[in-house]
Amino acid sequence: MQTTFPRLMLEHAAKRPTAPALREKVYGIWQTTTWAQLAVLVRDLACGLAQAGVRRADHVVVVGENRPRLYASMLAVQSLGAVPVPLYQDAAAAEYLFPARNAEVRMAIVEDQEQVDKMLEVRAGHPPLARIWYDNPRGLRNYAEPGLESLDALVEAGRAHGAAHPGFFDGQVQAARPDDVAAMFFTSGTTGNPKGVVHTHRTLLDRAGAGARFDKLTEREEVLAYLPPAWIGQNIFSYAQWLACGYVVNCPESASTVMIDLKEIGPTYYFAPPRVFEGLLTSVTIRMEDAGRIKRWLFGRAMEVARRVGPQIMDGKAVGLADRIAYGLGNLLVYGPLRNTLGLSRVRVAYTAGEAIGPDLFTFYRSIGVNLKQLYGSTETAVFVCLQPDHEVRADTVGVPIEGVEIRLADSGEILVRSAGLLKEYYKNPEATAEVKDAEGWYHTGDAGFIDAGGHLKIIDRAKDVGRLLGGPNDGAMFAPKYVENKLKFFPFIKEAVAFGDRREKVCAFVNIDFEAVGNWAERRNLPYAGYVDLAGKPEVLELVRECVEKVNADLAADAKLAGSQVSRFLVLHKELDADDGELTRTRKVRRGYIGDKYQALLDAMYGGRTEQYIETAVRFEDGRTGKVSATLKIVDAKVLPALRQAA
Repeated sequence: MQTTFPRLMLEHAAKRPTAPALREKVYGIWQTTTWAQLAVLVRDLACGLAQAGVRRADHVVVVGENRPRLYASMLAVQSLGAVPVPLYQDAAAAEYLFPARNAEVRMAIVEDQEQVDKMLEVRAGHPPLARIWYDNPRGLRNYAEPGLESLDALVEAGRAHGAAHPGFFDGQVQAARPDDVAAMFFTSGTTGNPKGVVHTHRTLLDRAGAGARFDKLTEREEVLAYLPPAWIGQNIFSYAQWLACGYVVNCPESASTVMIDLKEIGPTYYFAPPRVFEGLLTSVTIRMEDAGRIKRWLFGRAMEVARRVGPQIMDGKAVGLADRIAYGLGNLLVYGPLRNTLGLSRVRVAYTAGEAIGPDLFTFYRSIGVNLKQLYGSTETAVFVCLQPDHEVRADTVGVPIEGVEIRLADSGEILVRSAGLLKEYYKNPEATAEVKDAEGWYHTGDAGFIDAGGHLKIIDRAKDVGRLLGGPNDGAMFAPKYVENKLKFFPFIKEAVAFGDRREKVCAFVNIDFEAVGNWAERRNLPYAGYVDLAGKPEVLELVRECVEKVNADLAADAKLAGSQVSRFLVLHKELDADDGELTRTRKVRRGYIGDKYQALLDAMYGGRTEQYIETAVRFEDGRTGKVSATLKIVDAKVLPALRQAA
């Protein structure tokens, strides 16, 4: 696109001044910001930032939940030719220090007291951070820190500056070019310091436009923005495509009200990672198990019909008259009310990405009439690489390359991508840039996969994580840890899994149970427990997990290439893996190497043939306090099956 984000915002304000641009729920009431109101707010904020010293190419940190004034702040920063740097609002202050230093940040715009406190802590280690503005003043009345002001004060200063320099804002917006840097997103830092991914207006808007055209998005869409704005997926759906299409972005009141707000808004265009869809289905399953016998019978019968013919109806295939009538009745009595309960009654297009989604979970949503599809992309590709076309949706692929995308497979099986949406560079890291982006413009994704006969891309694992077993009966067999972990997580009782086996003679795994799902399972069986540690160590729970592991093994045994990846031994960890403890990234990706080092004693016990192992682990609580959790963990053997068919 030959334009920029601020220009698009001004175009919407000129053409549709009274149309809603953003909504925010405040004290239970939805408040609307029109495009005209947004343009005025952005103008005032930009003028205020300019007076405060923001110049072209400066980096300005933005931290908080999805809030209209934070969106406006990003537009204001971009209007001056500066670069917004969104960071994860739930990160610890120490995690902000590297990005702040790397990007030479002098100014930050944050949501509330929690983020102010973190920024003040960052300033102790990065003194150039001179100015901090906050949106929500609650709890900040008695703060007297130098350079700390409210966004209200910034708006007032900007209004005065704009009145004194009437052509300043428009001149700044017109001076921007599509190839100017629009934003910088820091990667999750799975294997080291995070890298600043630099994107221009052109790269982000090119992919936003391609995705919009693929799914025929218009200004009439409703979107709920509830995932971290620092994650490029949320940024594309609720910022880049918002400005490209002009639809309405709705900001929930808080993380705890998202499900209520989802039902009230009824989005037409929806994105969620698999864990959100898993959580929704788990809540439905728990409610149905607690329902009366007649309701359970009706739900069971209706879902039998849905699983049999629902996906075919969704894909536009022919279905017999009797089945169509049965499905229509199920839609009236079960599927329709269920979609409404989940907040998905108006969804026209729903996407999931980030991790593999279980075929049963995928089929469930499509069978009840939710057009759930998968996409493939990354921070470096501005998200949209492959999307699933309507009527060509399968659980085991991530779609076809969309407009403007070329895909090539390296001899190693690594997926290479070339498109107009690729990152400009990793900030101040030419070596890392050269590693992923070659002279011909191909981005090396690091993912291993292949294109199937239908032209759809199928992902196996991270290329660097695909290993080999050494020794034993499966010597030389392929080991794909993420593939195994995802299959384990397809079960509602398993929240996280970490598989080990590269250069070892067998595969072993750590498992986290889903506390809510397993807790409900235990209560229905009158199985008492005192908390997570107690529940995770119950013999009955270990047996439940063993059944899940052996089902995965049976599935893997049917694939000659991956039969060696069956899990021989496992244990259920005594604590949930947590980003605050360094075990997960902020996007909830497992840091397998870190976990292996941290729990080396458990790995040694599993591979050493022991049946139990004592472990004591330091943990960090949400309020910053630290403590220790200890337990003697049982190590369980699982049945490993012979491969059911041989490789060709």
